[in-house]
Amino acid sequence: MKIIISDIPIEGLDLDILEIIELEEASTPARAQIMVKKMGTEISIKGKMSVKAKLICSRCLCEYYKELVIPIDVIYHPLEELKGEEIYELKTEELDMDFYSDGEIDLNILLKEQIVLNLPMKPLCNESCKGICIRCGADLNKGDCGCEKSFIDSRFEKLRILLSNYHN
Repeated sequence: MKIIISDIPIEGLDLDILEIIELEEASTPARAQIMVKKMGTEISIKGKMSVKAKLICSRCLCEYYKELVIPIDVIYHPLEELKGEEIYELKTEELDMDFYSDGEIDLNILLKEQIVLNLPMKPLCNESCKGICIRCGADLNKGDCGCEKSFIDSRFEKLRILLSNYHN
C-alpha cells in the first residue's frame, strides 16, 4: 500500500491495514493501525502493528511461532533534503527517521523494516529450552538421549590430565 503525500488531509489519515508482507518470517499478514499526519514537508506515521512471526529456536532448532506487537513512530522527510550530500551521518535522535520520494510512501517497506528490526536476536521457543545434545543432536526437550553426560571435548583432554596431575 502506498500513501500519496498530496492526498493526506489536514486532519491526517487514520488507517487500519491488513497487508501481506513478503518476508519469510512473517507467517500471517501484518495488521497495523496507524495515524498519518502531514507537518509541512515532514510526514509523521504513528501507531502499532501485529504479526505472527515464524522463528527457529537458537537452542533446539525447532520452528515455532510468536506474536509480535510492534510500535511504529517514524518521521519521513523528502529525499530532496539530502541532495548534494554524499555521506549523511545519522544522529541518535534521527534513528526513527526515513525519507520519501516521488510524493509517496510505501507502507509495505515500512512494515517489513519494522518486522525485521523487532525480530529477536536469539529466538527461544521458551526460556527453559534444553537445546540439543552436543554428541548426537537429539532434542533434549523431548527426553534424555542416553549419551554420556561427562563428555569432554577432545581438545581439552590434555588440559584435564594436566589439571588432575596438578591437584594430586
